[in-house]
Amino acid sequence: MLSIDDLDTPAILIDAARAEANISRAQAHADSHGLKLRPHIKTHKLPYWAKKQVAAGAVGITCQKIGEAEVMADAGLSDIFLPYNILGRAKLERLKALHGRVTLSVTSDSRETVEGLAATFTDTGHPLSVLVECDTGMGRCGVQTAEEAVALAKIIDQASGLAFGGLMTYPAGGRAAEAEAWLAAAKQALAASGLACERISSGGTPDMWRSGENSVVTEYRPGTYIYLDRYQVSKKVGTLDDCALTVLATVVSHPTPARAILDSGSKALSSDTLGLPDFGELLGMPGARVTGLSEEHGTVTLSDGAHVKIGERVRVVPDHCCVVTNLFDQVHLIDGDKVLETLPVAARGKMG
Repeated sequence: MLSIDDLDTPAILIDAARAEANISRAQAHADSHGLKLRPHIKTHKLPYWAKKQVAAGAVGITCQKIGEAEVMADAGLSDIFLPYNILGRAKLERLKALHGRVTLSVTSDSRETVEGLAATFTDTGHPLSVLVECDTGMGRCGVQTAEEAVALAKIIDQASGLAFGGLMTYPAGGRAAEAEAWLAAAKQALAASGLACERISSGGTPDMWRSGENSVVTEYRPGTYIYLDRYQVSKKVGTLDDCALTVLATVVSHPTPARAILDSGSKALSSDTLGLPDFGELLGMPGARVTGLSEEHGTVTLSDGAHVKIGERVRVVPDHCCVVTNLFDQVHLIDGDKVLETLPVAARGKMG
């Protein structure tokens, strides 16, 4: 059996036991609060983990792009949610083909998107479920008011090949209560208009743990929870001991006592810090932080007695694991120092 010492760097290591434990913990929380779990595969992009999540009790999966969904469908995943505005003939034809293979639902926040869907999906016996995306404070996509949600839901409901599927949001971090109030008002407005809203889907790993039994939300779409990262640790979702993903790197230079250089730059660790002041830290060395990135070099600032040697192999806990996954062709599942399995990142680069 391979050891991590046999791997070339940089490389992604996934602690399999930690990932499994994170899956179990989130599913238990969802079950205890009456929530359906529909994990977002954008974090891992692997059918291997998607199947594990469904086996643990998830009702299905979430994909952000059609290409991701096609990969998952090819692997046997059968219930897929695409919370994205799908526009353009080529994408709509691919979406229609996917609808013929799996249980599919999508979102829309505009009449234009619904019109494209309605022109493509015309089978009254097999309608496409369309949820209305709501901007509950994130400031990204979504209708702005409950009245707009009702108006768009009516257009969906009147289209012969579409079915109104409910409401969807990606709430602003730390503002779950605000999102809850917004969605509750929209659900009430829909009921007053004669439209039932049985599914209300929300997302974001940190706020899932704050969801209560009386929430209007029926479904949650966490993504990062399976691996966790420094951002999630900063939000107290877990500790560094819960983080399953690390990047194995080699110290290639040590120009000064306080500065070391890794063979892992922005093409391996990503420059997406999610607002944190640095780019990662060395596992087991709290005084060794990745403070600078160029394309192929990672600058480590050493403090508090932390030290490394040229040629030493270290493991970096990144700020944002989701984008790091998309930078590599493969990941290595590990148990301690043993490599259990090497998996291709099947949905990597599926941007369309």
